[in-house]
Amino acid sequence: MNAPKRQVVLDTETTGLSTADDHRIIEIGCVELINRKLTGATFHQYINPERKIDAGAMEVHGISNESLLDKPKFAEISDEFMAFIDGAELIIHNAAFDVGFLDHELSKIKTEKRRINDISTILDTLKLARDKHPGQKNNLDALCRRYEVNNSNRELHGALLDSEILADVYLAMTGGQTSLLLAAEEVKPAAKDSTETAIPTKQRGPLRVIKATDDELIAHEATLQRLDKTSDGQCVWLTP
Repeated sequence: MNAPKRQVVLDTETTGLSTADDHRIIEIGCVELINRKLTGATFHQYINPERKIDAGAMEVHGISNESLLDKPKFAEISDEFMAFIDGAELIIHNAAFDVGFLDHELSKIKTEKRRINDISTILDTLKLARDKHPGQKNNLDALCRRYEVNNSNRELHGALLDSEILADVYLAMTGGQTSLLLAAEEVKPAAKDSTETAIPTKQRGPLRVIKATDDELIAHEATLQRLDKTSDGQCVWLTP
């Protein structure tokens, strides 16, 4: 009998975008999967980064400097965290970012010689999504819409909430086809052995076009402005 496959879905929040500027982790959230089933086991910790959070980062996750003053430093929770992920396949969206920050934190602990790749394998769901849906939006919100994963509680980013959402997205993305086709999404042809009968084009009515409401357009613009701030003006969807 094969040993059960253990996976850990992981997300972090940070003080900023780059370890080159010594930005630090302020939150880690993990959920456990065994044989593709959520076990209920989690790891969640807020961390005192010993530095100020960038204003742009704070707008994304809503975590304040003051709320972290009484939280443990990374070195104080590193043993528990490393034990939780040890031997697991880590499922991370944009893994290079999170792993880079985790390794940066580990490098600051003089007695810690391990890095994340030493104890875990890594599956990057952003790469997986780009391979499956080339040329489309593949951030977590877009994947939630594509795979009908409820993310209505995600007004701000949060490591544990995002890892729980990512777990649902990963299971949907690797366990079957999406049941909701959005505008501008890739429409795949039916399998050759499908028993469904295609409806001739001439029998189909005109496609219904649903335009965004004013409120939706305002919310969309606000989201783009936040993305533009956190990407240093690199948001490609903003109108020049």
